[in-house]
Amino acid sequence: MDTVFLLTIVVVIAALTFDFINGFHDTANAIATAVSTRALSPRVAVTMAAIMNFVGAITFTGVATAIAKDIVDPFALNHGVVIILAALISAIIWNLATWYFGIPSSSSHALIGSLAGAAVIAGGMGVINFEGFLTIIKALILSPFMAIILGFLMMSLFKVVFKNRNLYRSNKRFRHVQIATAALQSFSHGTNDAQKSMGIIALALMSGGYLSADDGVPMWVRIAAATAMGLGTSIGGYKIIKTVGGKIMKIRPVNGVAADLSSALIIFGATQIHLPVSTTHVISSSIMGVGAAQNVKGVKWGVARNIVITWIITLPISAALGALIFLFFNLFL
Repeated sequence: MDTVFLLTIVVVIAALTFDFINGFHDTANAIATAVSTRALSPRVAVTMAAIMNFVGAITFTGVATAIAKDIVDPFALNHGVVIILAALISAIIWNLATWYFGIPSSSSHALIGSLAGAAVIAGGMGVINFEGFLTIIKALILSPFMAIILGFLMMSLFKVVFKNRNLYRSNKRFRHVQIATAALQSFSHGTNDAQKSMGIIALALMSGGYLSADDGVPMWVRIAAATAMGLGTSIGGYKIIKTVGGKIMKIRPVNGVAADLSSALIIFGATQIHLPVSTTHVISSSIMGVGAAQNVKGVKWGVARNIVITWIITLPISAALGALIFLFFNLFL
């Protein structure tokens, strides 16, 4: 069997594995507020999230195209399929490590950092498409700050609109609303996060010569990635739900609705302009913004600080890990 073909099959399997892990790692963030306020039971929330993630994942392909073309030039890579495999293994290792410790780290940062690290160690800085890469990095950096601001404004708006009512006596109504906002959150997550694995598979197919740059993302890739994420979601990431849903601040239904709406708007907006963002960062940041608007002292800033530190170190660590894994593979090339 042709070596490139065999490696491409391995990359597809690894990418779908990454999507599966992403399902229970990152999707936990999308339903964390609804579970923590008991608007939905964990089982119902996970089932709903799996369905909405699948629907969102097969609806859009713009982010997948950006991942496939804007980070590295697939046609300029020697051993391109091996580079992609090293990046996927690196991202999977980081995701499993942070999931084990219940840390809501970014799968997006892990994947993009790993790909950049493996590509640079293999072919030098010249293989990076700096214009596209820097645009993606800017989106990853700016989106959490936008989420904090929007979360703060959304909660402040709720306080004004419902100023003549006791918000916390309206919990039952907001719990019903949370079902819709959690579904919207999961849908927006699928439109952005599942696209990353689609883009990686498309990149591998292009590197192996099985797909041209103008072909777009094949339908079988879209369905496979969406299915893998949906199955991963069905397992659930309860450690991360506990961190996001309760350790940043005490979340009430009104807070959950404000956070869900804020983060879903940011994520879906990024999807519309074909930019990958970290759903983990956006959701966690919107909760921080909502908490600051509600009661600054009520936010557990120590937990928030640890989450932010993880955000910062994910890119360089995953890049270094991706580079090391490629160097190991390179011993056998």
